Amino acid sequence: MTNKTVTSRRVFYIPGYDPIHPRRYRELYRSESAAQAAISGYEITLKPKTGTARYGWRVESAIDGTEVRAEFDVLVWSDIVRSSMEQGIVATYLQLIRTAWTYIASGALGRLMRLRKGPVIAALYPVAFLLVQLVLALALAWGLGQLLALIHPWLVWAGLIAVPFVLEWFRKKDGKFFAYYLMHDYAYSARYRGANPPELEARMAEFTDEIATALTTDVQEVLVVGHSSGAHLAVSILADLIRARRVPANGPTLSFLSLGQVVPMVSFLPDAQRLRADLQYLSERDELTWVDVTAPGDGCAFALCDPVAVSGVATDAKRWPLVLSAAFTQTLSAARWKELRWKFFRLHFQYMCAFDRPGDYDYFQITAGPQTLATRYAGRAPSKSRIEKPVNKFRDIAA
Repeated sequence: MTNKTVTSRRVFYIPGYDPIHPRRYRELYRSESAAQAAISGYEITLKPKTGTARYGWRVESAIDGTEVRAEFDVLVWSDIVRSSMEQGIVATYLQLIRTAWTYIASGALGRLMRLRKGPVIAALYPVAFLLVQLVLALALAWGLGQLLALIHPWLVWAGLIAVPFVLEWFRKKDGKFFAYYLMHDYAYSARYRGANPPELEARMAEFTDEIATALTTDVQEVLVVGHSSGAHLAVSILADLIRARRVPANGPTLSFLSLGQVVPMVSFLPDAQRLRADLQYLSERDELTWVDVTAPGDGCAFALCDPVAVSGVATDAKRWPLVLSAAFTQTLSAARWKELRWKFFRLHFQYMCAFDRPGDYDYFQITAGPQTLATRYAGRAPSKSRIEKPVNKFRDIAA
């Protein structure tokens, strides 16, 4: 089933921790697919999707002489993200303390540093910058208090009124700083020490049902794409799907593409037994093909870290994932790399964008081309620079 030519495909995209409306992903796909088609010499167009409550779009392409139709669904959990971000200033600073304590006291932070420093620095950034904001607010309050004390000594304390105004100004400018956004992101995983919150488990069960339904249709491939935090959600969703025997033996080919994953940020926490069990289970299954793509140039991802192996749950039966590098320094021209190099959040989305010097990784050929994921990477060796050393202290799994 994995080697047949694909003319119809169902794609489920699971975003990371992102409060933005899913139309963002459609417009990103529209603009970047057009750019990649012009570079690589194929045809691809987007059309509106009708007849479903799930947000998505349709793609029609002509690649390597084959016409392909793909139907995209965005598995939305942005409402849960927005709800988790509805925290006041004081609550956010309490989150900072709780999250920092969870990662430091458990030893997870030190072990994560042994894998990749980039994503750990990204995790420390909101902690540091929020503390800087507080120091600046207090410094301004002190200066204002000194001025007011010239009028009356007791007015020195009146300077403290400046603190909430300064902190609120920083919060309103977080679209530039991303300190509050990232703090809420890491706090969401740390809140239950790696376990999924109940509202997220319920949503994941809905996603599992939708993918199971797609596997009963006449498409040739069902492709699940998980980006960033969406990658570890996809791991558990697909593990649940296979455990429940909801993958028909003669149904569509099931494929999983994880992009820019940050799995260790969760799997290294003490109570992530569910995720660790799902990683181990999925890595041994032959019902699907799992390809994991990251790039050392992406400072927000655990680049080339085999999420199963580094989490300490790999067994002799492990066969997935195939760990590959998107190699930004090679697949992007020197000029394009220079333009994007320090745009960390933009680079974290590069996997879903056009490459002006594409290698064998092409997001649009994978999602809208005539080959299954298994066929495209058949015989492909994993990246030689992948990291497989089991670093995680917590290796217990859910029964």
